[in-house]
Amino acid sequence: MSPRAKKILEIAVIAVLAIAVLGSGFWLGWAAGRKYPKNIMVTNAANITPDGSSTASAADFSTFWQAWQTIHDDYLREASTTPQKKLYGAIGGLVTSLGDPYSEFFNPQDNTQFQQNITGNFGGIGAELGVDKKNIITVIAPIKGTPAAAAGLKAGDEIFSINGSSTESFAVDDAVNLIRGEIGTKVTLSIFREGWTKPQDFTLTRAKISVPSVDFEMKGNVAHISLHEFTEDAGPAFYNALVKAMNQNAQGIVLDLRDDPGGYLEVAVDLSGYFLKSGTLVVSEVGRQGTSTVYHSSGDGALADMPMAILINGGSASAAEILAGALHDDRSIPLVGEKSFGKGTVQQLESLADGSAIKLTVAHWVLPSGRILDHDGIVPDYPVAMPTSTAASASTTISDPQLEKALSVVRAQIGK
Repeated sequence: MSPRAKKILEIAVIAVLAIAVLGSGFWLGWAAGRKYPKNIMVTNAANITPDGSSTASAADFSTFWQAWQTIHDDYLREASTTPQKKLYGAIGGLVTSLGDPYSEFFNPQDNTQFQQNITGNFGGIGAELGVDKKNIITVIAPIKGTPAAAAGLKAGDEIFSINGSSTESFAVDDAVNLIRGEIGTKVTLSIFREGWTKPQDFTLTRAKISVPSVDFEMKGNVAHISLHEFTEDAGPAFYNALVKAMNQNAQGIVLDLRDDPGGYLEVAVDLSGYFLKSGTLVVSEVGRQGTSTVYHSSGDGALADMPMAILINGGSASAAEILAGALHDDRSIPLVGEKSFGKGTVQQLESLADGSAIKLTVAHWVLPSGRILDHDGIVPDYPVAMPTSTAASASTTISDPQLEKALSVVRAQIGK
């Protein structure tokens, strides 16, 4: 075993991170009046008082209560609804008014389902979804070995409908809830792709999604390590790949983050510790007040001098962009491929008193250089497009010009 391999074996894989909990809440109440609503004062809201005065810069809640009472008095099917349903509808509309596709309101039943979706096994197609600049539901990345990848879905594919239901004005979670379902059942997506003249239907069979986190292979004296998603087991799997690489006397590394939709931030920060000196700034979480939570690398930077290149494409998002951006900013590690997706906001799930919840965008990710990831993404130093007939997959056995370019960039560093 080489000295570098021994050094790798000494690295502590698990880092303990403190995650700041941000946010605030407010109480929303109502009381019925026969003809005139009561004045309910909420921060940044005002009611028309009996003398007609109001605060111009604040929302006038008396209008809301007047609308509430009108529905209660005159709506034909008032008996078919409940005050609770109307309240949840109002809160949902409040969140929708933000115009942010990653913010959403969950009633108690939907919140329970959401919690199950993010913690348990589920039947789906294996694609990370987001929205593009046109506010259309978009495939960020198909995950290797899933129905989405097998069907030929690609990063950037726009989903126009799901089982015939238009996705116009959908939040991301609306689309996810329609696509997920019982294992073995089918779901049909109407997909539009750049270069096509009209959408095409893709019918996929839902399956249990088990995400492979890391693949490894040697390309001569260069280790090609593909990180498919920042899952809980990605840290140990990545460590094992590094040990194999060092035992095979790897002189350089191509870190492949193509079609990696992200995952746990702490995993990205943890993995950065192999390539950056301890205490190096990785990313900052900056909220609207300008306050930030700062994340630094830990570990001993065993590979801080290792020749490297990083592969990215339009399916590289969130934690993948953070890791690629941090290594590029601090060590000028070359980026090869295509512009990344640009998912650079932080969502926080705020529980409400009755078991409902709001998933709310609360901050930006900011790279060490000061770049904000959201929408803009990261532009590679060596732009290389994939042939239109070739999926940008690290495991493809046919021509992969992006990987070939990355390998040549690393070998040039080794030669120096």
